[in-house]
Amino acid sequence: MLKAKYIFRNLIFNFPGGTSRGVLTQKPSFYLFVWHDENPDIIGTGEISLIPKLSPETIEQAELLLQEFIKNPEYFIKNRDLSNSPAVKFGIETALTDLNKGGEKILYPSDFTNGKKGIKINGLIWMGDKQLMLNRIKEKVSQGFTCIKLKIGAINFDDEIDLLKYIRKTFSPDDVEIRVDANGAFTPETALLKLNTLSKLNIHSIEQPIKQGQWKHMEYICRNTPLPVALDEELIGISDTKQRIELLKTIKPQYIILKPSLTGGLQDTKEWSNLAEQNNIGRWVTSALESNIGLNAIAQWTFINGSDMPQGLGTGQVFKNNINSPLKIKGEELWFNNTSKWENIT
Repeated sequence: MLKAKYIFRNLIFNFPGGTSRGVLTQKPSFYLFVWHDENPDIIGTGEISLIPKLSPETIEQAELLLQEFIKNPEYFIKNRDLSNSPAVKFGIETALTDLNKGGEKILYPSDFTNGKKGIKINGLIWMGDKQLMLNRIKEKVSQGFTCIKLKIGAINFDDEIDLLKYIRKTFSPDDVEIRVDANGAFTPETALLKLNTLSKLNIHSIEQPIKQGQWKHMEYICRNTPLPVALDEELIGISDTKQRIELLKTIKPQYIILKPSLTGGLQDTKEWSNLAEQNNIGRWVTSALESNIGLNAIAQWTFINGSDMPQGLGTGQVFKNNINSPLKIKGEELWFNNTSKWENIT
């Protein structure tokens, strides 16, 4: 018989994480453990990672679902619809996958989990004042990153442009690829004007220039944009296959960003990936502020299923109280050091 339990951990940021939706200093996660009562030493682990005001489910809703799950896991798996609870779906899915693979947190064996190959990732630059962001950029480049992603939309746009101009004076497009993420900060009326300004700085792409749910405006932007647009928050809450197809065919973005904790778990992420490929839309995978438990599952899946582009999997360094793990960043790559041990959190 399948058994389960969960614990809660409030993840604390090493520094305030600035976004256009506000500043994050902490973030909630639940860790789910599943096992068979006839073999209790083999335990599968999953993470339910929540971003308040962005995740479709609240902390309270997620915990109610977990309480329901642990009462009767097998009945829950067969009968509960989790299409509106992607973080819980991801946590249960990965915990069960880990259990079925022996509970060693090797969900998708590959050259990555064997420590033979790494995954190229972008260096994430959080929002802050101009000088702080500049210092962080210099640090990432000195570490070996050739692709950096900047959160924009919270400070003055002219200051952000000045910052980007400085980067381009210092680092050519051949040296450093720049991605920017607006998190929906622009208005439909001003978006194209700002995208035109950004395009003069050899920007690779911009994520979610306007708030999600404005398909008509987003289609117009993607059709007329001078630089590639990547949908991010736009994918959240779209759980029906037909609606996913409709979204991609209507908006016709240049890229989509896949975040399993927000887009329905790994199985649904695979569907999004397939639909993007069928519609000649590029994609890459990004973690959604999971701790190393969730990041581990996403990275292993990405190595097998992801594109060759730099992935957004560098968020494991942002928390003071993250889970010690074999995941390590070497230069601009995420590696799995299979000689390192996992911290015991059960």
